[in-house]
Amino acid sequence: MHESAPQDQREDSEVSRRSVLRTAGAAGAGLGLGLGGPAAASAATGGAARPAAEEAAWPARQGRTMMGVPFERRDTLRVGIVGLGNRGDYMTELFLSLPGVRIVALCDTVREKAEKNAAKVKAAGQPAPALYTNGEDDYEQLCGRGDVDLVYVATPWEWHFPMAEAALTNGKHVGVECPVAMELDQLWRLVDLSERHRRHCVQLENCCYGKNEMRVLRMAHEGLFGDLLHAAGAYIHDLRGLMFSPTYYTGPWRRLWHTRLKGDLYPNHGFGPAANYMDVNRGDRAVRITTFGSPSLGLAAYRAQHMPAGDPSWKETYVESDMSISLVQTAKGRVIRLEHAVSNPHPYSRVNILGGTKGVFEDYPPRIYLEPDMSDDEWGDFQKYARWDHWLWKEHANPPGGHGGMDYIMLFRLVQCMRLGLVPDFDVYDAATWTAPVPLSTASIKAKGAPQEIPDFTRGLWRKPRPGMDSVKP
Repeated sequence: MHESAPQDQREDSEVSRRSVLRTAGAAGAGLGLGLGGPAAASAATGGAARPAAEEAAWPARQGRTMMGVPFERRDTLRVGIVGLGNRGDYMTELFLSLPGVRIVALCDTVREKAEKNAAKVKAAGQPAPALYTNGEDDYEQLCGRGDVDLVYVATPWEWHFPMAEAALTNGKHVGVECPVAMELDQLWRLVDLSERHRRHCVQLENCCYGKNEMRVLRMAHEGLFGDLLHAAGAYIHDLRGLMFSPTYYTGPWRRLWHTRLKGDLYPNHGFGPAANYMDVNRGDRAVRITTFGSPSLGLAAYRAQHMPAGDPSWKETYVESDMSISLVQTAKGRVIRLEHAVSNPHPYSRVNILGGTKGVFEDYPPRIYLEPDMSDDEWGDFQKYARWDHWLWKEHANPPGGHGGMDYIMLFRLVQCMRLGLVPDFDVYDAATWTAPVPLSTASIKAKGAPQEIPDFTRGLWRKPRPGMDSVKP
């Protein structure tokens, strides 16, 4: 347990958990900014890009880079799951569907949820997992176990950072649902902990493993789009009914974030695939972001129409923009547009656009226009490019699970990398970069759209091309 960890690790974890996590309940509009050090200077000066010569001003590296570091090879992957709500409950079933995975521990503050999933584990023919349900801090005991290789975190957002921190400081690899943290300083902390303890911290970004996203990625790397110029990604999903549901989430935690921050609260689904197309952190870098936000009207209007007088939600004041639009510029001058909208009527969309000198792909619905294949300004049939499908989708043509099967593909690949001792498709630098728009979009809106500098979490190593999502079949 924790008593076996070095004293400095225990102190690091305790100080951060008590000082950072407890601020969530009284967050106010400023929570999540975390603009210390270089980022604070960026906000004050309008967020101009930092010249390459000044990259040394980022916090000094506390360990060796985790770029290109493989997992330790193992026959059986032992998993501890923290958070057994809708997402954790569903992902438990997917973990159990994969060969070579054993779920050894489960953690949730609701005992019934842990027992329900323990029954699934036993029904799959595995030994009964240990249960950790003794209060909100019991995840620390799970992270301290000696028989856990991977901690999987699927809890409310404010818990993602302290739980990832506890896993890393206890020598565990950790996979975290989106977003990996809510503050800029927390992102730096996870980078440092990953490097110091030689354990991977990965953002389990399932949309990167979407069939269309992976096909476009391979096409981009084969030069079909020419020189890449721009991309777009989004999370547009009408969540009003779910956020006001008394049963879908455990408490109103997700809706309450709309009373705290005014920016892109969930950038990963759009940013991750776009960053992959452009090899961000693998030859290019996200340099700056500017964000504008619309008025916040949707949740209040939904409440007025659907919630009875006296409901606790009537005490809430919503500040989160119904639509936030961000522009990210890369070191090579490319542009990525990000959108976030969950409070108004709209069909689901991740937008998913990639454009280059030879043509463009646009999703929802998928369509493509490439030279010399098309002419007369008519969109082409994207299905005719199925030969460019990633090997994961060729090997798993009809994967189980929701979200079109990309959840299964994501877990299959993570387990494969961990069991075979491969380098993960993405790492802590990607997790930090894809999540940075959460605090920085909020800072940009607060500064009336002033650009905010995106930290170089790789500390200059982004210039070196290296493999990523476009993997080779082992």
